[in-house]
Amino acid sequence: MTGWLAIAGLGPGDPALVTPEVAGALAQATDVVGYIPYVARVAARDGLTLHPSDNRAELDRARHALELAEAGRRVVVVSSGDPGVFAMAAAVFEAVEAEPRFRDLDIRVLPGITAMLAAAARLGAPLGHDFAAINLSDNLKPFSVVESRIRAAAQAGFALAFYNPRSHARPHQFARVLEVLREVCEPDRLIAFARAVTTPDEALRVVTLAEAAPEMADMRTVVLVGNPDTRRVGRWVYTPRSAR
Repeated sequence: MTGWLAIAGLGPGDPALVTPEVAGALAQATDVVGYIPYVARVAARDGLTLHPSDNRAELDRARHALELAEAGRRVVVVSSGDPGVFAMAAAVFEAVEAEPRFRDLDIRVLPGITAMLAAAARLGAPLGHDFAAINLSDNLKPFSVVESRIRAAAQAGFALAFYNPRSHARPHQFARVLEVLREVCEPDRLIAFARAVTTPDEALRVVTLAEAAPEMADMRTVVLVGNPDTRRVGRWVYTPRSAR
């Protein structure tokens, strides 16, 4: 058996948003590797072994998947959303860089619909002009770096998409993010909180920066911050394609 490794995005939650390419790879796979809740989204079947692991085991997970492919297995590493956006594709290539023997493996990255795009589609077109995506977690970078990037992007007039805004381990940092935004942006800047988009638990809320509160976000929320031109049109939020 010739092994291969596919790094696949399962989309934001709705099974209808899993791409045919990803569905095809899962149908051929002998092994699925990933974070526990993402692996749980893959249906069990004969001939398929599921390998769920903890959230902070990315490099161990990547090495395990590469070793399975090296041994001739057909392996899919699953992420939610898109695997190249704050997800497993970078972890796999980090492991490949560390161990040259993996560099000749058949490795493919299969894109998916990431949360910020699914949320933007639900809202209208808040990312219709230039935007920046920032992971607010400080697990892999100091929070001072998070703050400096938010400030720079807001000052440059980008719309912003925030991933991982608030967790039980980081309950106070999103309050600081809002403080940074209030130092740079006008109080009527629009902010959308999109929780569990495309799932039965979906909840959308659009407020101004002056109204935003830390409790409006959790780890299932992607936060979209408009640029100075972002506006409401009826129930929709959109950012014009031209800048002032």
